[in-house]
Parts: sequence; structure tokens; C-alpha cells
Amino acid sequence: MRELTVLGTASQVPTRHRNHNGYLLRWDDEVILFDPGEGTQRQMLLAGQAVTPLRRVCITHFHGDHSLGLPGIIQRISLDKVPHPVAMHFPAGGREFFDRLRHATSFYDVADLSPEPVSDGFRVETSAGPLTALPLRHSIETYGYRLAEPDGRRMVPSLLAAHGITGPMVGELQRTGSAGRVTLEQVSAPRPGQRFAFVMDTGLCENVFRLAEGADLLVIESTFLAEDAAMAAQVGHLTAGQAASVARQSGVRTLLLTHFSQRYADSTRFLDEARAEFDGDIVLAEDLMRVPVPPRLGSTDDRASASRR
Repeated sequence: MRELTVLGTASQVPTRHRNHNGYLLRWDDEVILFDPGEGTQRQMLLAGQAVTPLRRVCITHFHGDHSLGLPGIIQRISLDKVPHPVAMHFPAGGREFFDRLRHATSFYDVADLSPEPVSDGFRVETSAGPLTALPLRHSIETYGYRLAEPDGRRMVPSLLAAHGITGPMVGELQRTGSAGRVTLEQVSAPRPGQRFAFVMDTGLCENVFRLAEGADLLVIESTFLAEDAAMAAQVGHLTAGQAASVARQSGVRTLLLTHFSQRYADSTRFLDEARAEFDGDIVLAEDLMRVPVPPRLGSTDDRASASRR
């Protein structure tokens, strides 16, 4: 299963209908919680998600709407006796904030946490592929994250049959790259890896595009509308139109808009503004919705075609 559960979609303050941030990515066996804002533990309960499968938590920056839920998540990891280490990624310059949140209150601490601070060029191997981080442009140290599955190859039954490859020979091809005189390239086709990008509080900058490049699913803040573009630039945020323009220029397949300012009563305006810039799939995030990672593209040519749209 490759799916994103949206736990919260508000920005600076929660509203009656939007909790603070929280996004749970399930990518086969790799389960990652991004930016657990206040109330994330309860939102996970409402979404039917447990902390036990968590493999890592990623914090983009230490503003409260992106991190005040961390103490509850850590204490729940301890309470539920999660049997494996849980990596904790956060801006290296915010280590003091992490340590404070880690021990915000007294509790019986048996959590097996592995703090792994991020800096420019950060990369860690996961069961889903490399997870990388790049700095963004905000009022404090902030990072965006990107998960990229390595490209591979898929076996083509008609080509296998044409070369007389059956049974154990298929496994041999996959393991060694050849079976007799038949090579893997002769009986398979390119299978592009899937890509996920997570971009929160930032003004427009080069690294936004680097993170978003070719993403199958881009989760990105769209705090403001174009009418408040000057304010957005001043405080280090994006408008819905800017987020959609990034998606268009970066060849994104599905764009998920979130982190909405409470100043706008009608959230459909974000969708309308984004639609003027991007004609691909757009999801206007709502609390507790589930968004599947789009089905895998068939070939690298398909990805190239998508990138040119």
C-alpha cells in the first residue's frame, strides 16, 4: 500500500474543521509521519492509524503547528512499546527544541528513538529508497523532504516466452542479469521508481523545484491566495497559484494543496487559483482524507511525457 493519510491541514492556528498539520505516509513497509502538529495523536486515532508501524518522523521546522504534537507521539510510542527503533529527523539547528519536546513531561520512557538531524545534502537509505532533505526559505531553519524509489525493470511475459525463459530461469535473470545468452534487458522494460515530495513553510526558491521534480505526489503548502502574495513573500510562504506553478514546471502528477490560512472562509478558492496554473490532478486537502500515491507509470518514456505536460 502506498497512501497518504492527511491528519491536519490548518496553518498557524487550528479551526473548527482543520487540525494542525500532520501527514502519515505509508509506503509498503516504510511508514513516515511528517510534521506532527498539536492534536496529531488524536487525529491518528480518528483515522484508524496506530503508531506501532512508524519507522520515522520527519519535522520540517520547529514552529508549533508543525511540531507541538511530537511529545504525544513519542509518549504513545513508549506506551505502545513499539518494538523497533523510530528515526527522528529534524533540522540540525533545532536540536534544542527537539530535546525539549522529547522530554516535555514526565512519562515512563521506553521508546527506542534514533535522532538523526538533517542538514543540507541529508540522505538516508530507507526500505522505500533514499530519503533526502533540502533547505527551504522560511523565517527559521526549515527543510523539505523527498522520497525516491530507485528505478528498476519489469519482466515482459511476451518477451520471456519469445526467448524461452520459464520457471527458475526467470529468478536467475532477476538475480544475475542473465540466463544463458539471454540478458535482462532483452526480456524486460524500464520501470521508473515512484517519487514523493513534502514541502511546507517556504517562500519560492530553487530547492522547492528540486524537491518537486517528477514527483508522483507532491504535498505542498498553499497558505495564501494571490491577493495576499506580498504578505506571503514577506513571511516565507506560498500562494496556491505558486504551488500549482511549481507542480506544472516540475512535472508533478498529483498535487496536494494544504496548510491553509484561517483568514479565508471559502477553501475552494485555493482550488480555483491552482487550476488556472496546473491542469493535472489536484487534491484540496481535508482532515482525515486518504490519498493514494498514483499508480506507477509504465516506462521512463511515460515519465518523460508527464514531465513535459
